[in-house]
Amino acid sequence: MKIVVLDGFAANPGDLSWNELQALGECVVYDRTAPDEVLSRSEGATALLTNKVLIGDAEMAQLPQLRYIGVLATGYNVVDVDAARRRGIVVTNIPAYSTMSVAQMVFAHLLHITHGVARHADAVRGGAWQTAPDFSFSLQPLIELDGRTMGIVGLGNTGQAVARIAQSFGMQVLALSSKGDQQLASMGIRRAASLHQLCAESDVLSLHCPLTADTRHLINRESLSWMRPSAILINTGRGPLVDEQALADALAGGRLYAAGIDVLTQEPPRDGSPLIGLSNCHITPHIAWATQAARERLMRITVDNLRSFQQGKVQNQVNQ
Repeated sequence: MKIVVLDGFAANPGDLSWNELQALGECVVYDRTAPDEVLSRSEGATALLTNKVLIGDAEMAQLPQLRYIGVLATGYNVVDVDAARRRGIVVTNIPAYSTMSVAQMVFAHLLHITHGVARHADAVRGGAWQTAPDFSFSLQPLIELDGRTMGIVGLGNTGQAVARIAQSFGMQVLALSSKGDQQLASMGIRRAASLHQLCAESDVLSLHCPLTADTRHLINRESLSWMRPSAILINTGRGPLVDEQALADALAGGRLYAAGIDVLTQEPPRDGSPLIGLSNCHITPHIAWATQAARERLMRITVDNLRSFQQGKVQNQVNQ
């Protein structure tokens, strides 16, 4: 079996090993692959592994030996799964590998916003404490989370992890979810009857739903208008869940207190983003998933997925 990894650098920038994958067949690993290099590099491959490189019907049509596509992520919108199904090509993903890492990033953003940790540390580093008239000083309002409401869109693995952490801070959790009332009650979570209610009652709103036609721009001018001016938006899910211009306008106009963002509509944002540069919008470069522990799990499941395919016991298939 010829195995080609099209863009392995994000998952393994050199601190992990490809040895287990290489033991499964002839394996070629590319750090990055440009669109015009996909076909030449994939020629003769039985299995392709991709993180963000697009593999559509046109590419599959020119790769007659291709039988397997492994997505090195949970989201699999980079692959035309319907075309793969028609062509008898198995597509797998890596579910739940980054659950705790992403949940941790939600609160890294939230605590940064509510306490201004980096801002205060920078001020002390610059000498502000030495010259302060009092034993303590603050550069912004310091916000306690206890008793506030965490709103969550989507209660999959990550949404549930965020809910548990929020509860440990003494927060009340309100969620928009398809889970049953009994299950929500067992988790101590209150159901939101609508997005309107969720936005209106949340002090913090965190997005953990998949990106679909229905959820694209879920957070838009209308839904932002339902939120409190004191509210905080956290998006570690997918960039297009949010209308970036609408969010930028709300933040700049004081209609939303702050946002913590790990994902943008365009990544990297070659054409810029209206969110970049706003003092109350804190953006990290899509790193919530990328702790070493999470990437180790990703690599392990990648190998398990392909080995299972070779043995005729497909797991984590997304295009059945």
